[in-house]
Amino acid sequence: MTDRLRLALAQLNPVVGDIAGNLAKLRAARAEAASQGADLMLASELVLIGYPPEDLVQKPAFIEDALTALHDLAADTADGGPAMLVGTPWLEGGRLFNSVALLDEGRVVTTRNKYDLPNYGVFDEKRLFAQGLMPGPIDFRGIRLGVPICEDMWTADVIECLTETGSELILVPNGSPFEAGKGDVRLNLAVERVRESGLPLVYVNQVGGQDELVFDGASFALNADYSLITQLPAWTTAMATIDFERTATGWAAAPGPKAKLPEGLAAMYHAMVLGLADYVNKNRFKGVVLGLSGGIDSAISAAVAVDALGADRVHCVMMPSRYTSQESLDDAAECAQLLGTRLDEIAIEPAVAAFGAMLGPLFAGRAPDLTEENIQSRIRGVTLMGLSNKFGHMVLTTGNKSEVSVGYATLYGDMCGGYSVLKDLYKMTVFALSHWRNQNLPEGALGPADRVIPERIITKPPSAELRPDQKDEDSLPPYPVLDGILERLIEREMGVDEVIADGFEAATVARIENLLYTAEYKRRQAAPGVKIGRKLFGRDRRYPITNGYRDAH
Repeated sequence: MTDRLRLALAQLNPVVGDIAGNLAKLRAARAEAASQGADLMLASELVLIGYPPEDLVQKPAFIEDALTALHDLAADTADGGPAMLVGTPWLEGGRLFNSVALLDEGRVVTTRNKYDLPNYGVFDEKRLFAQGLMPGPIDFRGIRLGVPICEDMWTADVIECLTETGSELILVPNGSPFEAGKGDVRLNLAVERVRESGLPLVYVNQVGGQDELVFDGASFALNADYSLITQLPAWTTAMATIDFERTATGWAAAPGPKAKLPEGLAAMYHAMVLGLADYVNKNRFKGVVLGLSGGIDSAISAAVAVDALGADRVHCVMMPSRYTSQESLDDAAECAQLLGTRLDEIAIEPAVAAFGAMLGPLFAGRAPDLTEENIQSRIRGVTLMGLSNKFGHMVLTTGNKSEVSVGYATLYGDMCGGYSVLKDLYKMTVFALSHWRNQNLPEGALGPADRVIPERIITKPPSAELRPDQKDEDSLPPYPVLDGILERLIEREMGVDEVIADGFEAATVARIENLLYTAEYKRRQAAPGVKIGRKLFGRDRRYPITNGYRDAH
């Protein structure tokens, strides 16, 4: 029996499917843990294959390769260095489990399988993994370690079982994606599990972007008296070691370094930057190209792109039409100058004229309407896709959640692109983030420290500039009203009567509900974008396209 344990917390950024790359990261982390004298290294959920792997785990060859890598990694521990607790898929009795494996003395000593498989929101584990048995502790060099996996900590049952079967420390590997305000929820849950068990708890989370999800890391550890032992930083890979000692009242550790975590708008902005950076880099794009219109959505999208990738990998294009104001031309030019990006101007009038000539005979006798507006938007989409094909940059689409919610976005036009950093952000949040970024430079950002968005872009009335003197409020309620209704209908799933009871005009609520439902077909074809709130379209909120229900009668 030992009275001391030096535990290394490995907060890594795995890539889904890159088994060789993830194996290399684990080996590098173990070498660092060894240099710090660690006895045991704890990594995150399914770190060997990346999380969430989705249907990759249904491919037998993929699982075979993962298990081969796991045994190769286990063989490393024959050198007498740190043991490892590694998240991995595991086959047992012909069934596939989401598991954690203890690697020590050159072998896979034992495994524990995830019991509580989440099947809500962005999670879909019940169709991919078998449910494990309620776990007991792992005996590691005379210490009984309880190792619940991620969701196993979110309810009391698993840790209650681990406590009753003699666990002395709780070590939790996690794949917990970012959501605004979720950090406090995690910490409060961990404190509750400590209160119930009377045991110290260590929480290790992965970091990095994976398609629509972004993981913030922010790993931490608590003593049995609820005191914070250590807090790892968010939004970056990191490692920390904790020295636990056996005392008369149980295991405890002296306080260590505690990183300050970004909150509120700062956390949202970090999520946008890391989500875009990893999407572009992990998918090996050269950079991004986007339309810079002189409006706020494209301006903050460009700012996020520069902060994520650097100005030299961001190509901005102004595509004016006859309706584009000089003010917009000037604002776009100033924004590109502040960000240090390349800005090209490609006038779309020749293409507009060509389409007019092509379609004129069929459109004869019909007044101009939304059709001509959408053609302009789609010409811009085709132009950006042409640049993308020729030069290898991914098109970054710039629509926000308010517009996409109600269909105020053109399919194959301004919705054209490979990724959207604003997909889960309502318009009023876009304004708030623009103000915030002008006053702050996020840690690790590659953009300039000074103001990056001209003030006039933030203060002028939003307009698509697809017809003379157009303003968004010609077609939509004022954004504070629109966002208030949408937040209630989408994030909180409130009924129309409840929304009206909150002070919104009945006809407006009914109209917005109808627009929300009828735009579903557009959202099914929208680019992926980083999850920020509770209800990301496509991941959390999956409504039918063909839908005859309306709450407003």
